[in-house]
Amino acid sequence: MGLLVPVPTGILWKRRSLRRRGPLGDALETALLEQAGSRGLDFYRLPSSTSLHEIPQDPLNPLTPEKVALGKMLFHEAGLAMAPKNDRSMGTYSCASCHFAAAGFQAGRHQGIGEGGEGFGIRGEGRQAAAAYDAADLDVQPIRSPSALNSAYQEVMLWNGQFGATGPNAGTAYAWRAGTPIAVNHLGFQGLESQAIAGIDVHRLLPDRETLESLGYKELFDQAFPERPEAERYNKITAGLAMAAYERTLLANEAPFQQWLRGDQFALSELEKKGALLFFTKAECSSCHTGPALNSMEFYALGLKNLSDCPEEVFMAPADSPANLGRGGFTGRAEDAHKFKVPQLYNLKTSPFYGHGASFRSIREVVAYKNRGVAENPAVPASQLAEGFHPLGLTEEEIDAITAFVENALHDRNLKRYEPDAVLSGMCFPNNDGQSRLDMGCE
Repeated sequence: MGLLVPVPTGILWKRRSLRRRGPLGDALETALLEQAGSRGLDFYRLPSSTSLHEIPQDPLNPLTPEKVALGKMLFHEAGLAMAPKNDRSMGTYSCASCHFAAAGFQAGRHQGIGEGGEGFGIRGEGRQAAAAYDAADLDVQPIRSPSALNSAYQEVMLWNGQFGATGPNAGTAYAWRAGTPIAVNHLGFQGLESQAIAGIDVHRLLPDRETLESLGYKELFDQAFPERPEAERYNKITAGLAMAAYERTLLANEAPFQQWLRGDQFALSELEKKGALLFFTKAECSSCHTGPALNSMEFYALGLKNLSDCPEEVFMAPADSPANLGRGGFTGRAEDAHKFKVPQLYNLKTSPFYGHGASFRSIREVVAYKNRGVAENPAVPASQLAEGFHPLGLTEEEIDAITAFVENALHDRNLKRYEPDAVLSGMCFPNNDGQSRLDMGCE
């Protein structure tokens, strides 16, 4: 066997750079490095989902393999749906009903439906409100379900950032009203943990000891939370912490752009490289969408329509919903009105509804809208619109190139790796109603 001779770091970096040969590749690398500064290209790299020490995490909920494994099961477990408003929905839905792999961990339709939904289709597009189901019993939200993908890079959660006790939510304790889901912030967790714990009640799940033991999860809880006294080990807080731990590992790290960042010059087409270069330069996309998830913890008004304006049928999404005020609906501050959190951009094309109100049906429409820089929602005052929302002067060809980058270069084709082979109840997931079982071949 030959000796392994260490290669100096500088030479390794040069070799990686040489693998990105070509004018577009070189220009893209230069643009990325200019924005990343001393952080280098690793500033945009998503870690491996098994490298738990590299994944952003809540210090109050350190990641462990056991906790992630438990959360993976609970997130997809319809057997937890034991507290629905209507007994017809007992054991028919899960957290994954509105956040599943086939739709990029979004809902596969304009408005997600948990309890009261039936059917699935291919990517969730076939889910509908069950016939003769009282709309007041439906588990729906008055705003588009955000993606759970790459959510480790969000310190606060939801479009208005209402979940999470740290970061941008420092100083908002006055809004954590008792008797509302937001009161969970008083526990002190970051956004993912707070949202997961609150979501258990919001979505009518029942992870009590009796239910967990009957489903066979007691041992997994023992492995995930050995430091907790047994009397405090089986409840919605530990269940939520496990789910949040799992969600932090949902990383689109096999997308072509991620492969290119790791040195594979063939991962991106020339059109995708052109689109990426525009994304990080002329199109100004990276002024908001940056870092590994191409998102940020900032809130901006871009004048988008609300879910109440959606041409498809929506439920319990009135035009005067506080959700339509975005950050302002949470903070109560006039300066926050109509501002929404900058979303992550990976795996968007598998769920073709875009914006907090699902007002666009293609990624190209979104790029063209931002290029025009003209608000579509007359209810949003011009004074609230983001400074960066202005005409960009992109050509049709440039819009096509940016669309190709977002649609294809940011698309991880293998998200199914984050689904369990089965859940302990043996139920179908993400939904377990009769029509969903037929659609997904569970029967």
